Amino acid sequence: QVQLVESGGGLVQPGGSLRLSCAASGIIFSSYNMGWYRQAPGKQRESVASITTGGRTKYADFVKGRFSISRENDKNTVVLQMNSLTPDDTAVYYCNAGWSYWGQGTQVTVSS
Repeated sequence: QVQLVESGGGLVQPGGSLRLSCAASGIIFSSYNMGWYRQAPGKQRESVASITTGGRTKYADFVKGRFSISRENDKNTVVLQMNSLTPDDTAVYYCNAGWSYWGQGTQVTVSS
């Protein structure tokens, strides 16, 4: 049974930081490209960042220079470090494995 469990979301003030983690089980983690997506109320789910099995990263333009994705294959974990957060970053953030599996999401709220 494949499970992707996100953690690290919460309420943060504008300009603050959060670190999201996604722990994977039931898959050969090192063989999967991993990604983070987000969905704000009333909007479609959108890609935020991705990392290939070889460690190549890709970011949406709206997070370049602020967010960083990394993976720890020995821990079956992918991390999204988010800095300089703005209210526009408020959304549910989802972890994805190989465009096949999804986590349940973690809420990120940026508000003063």
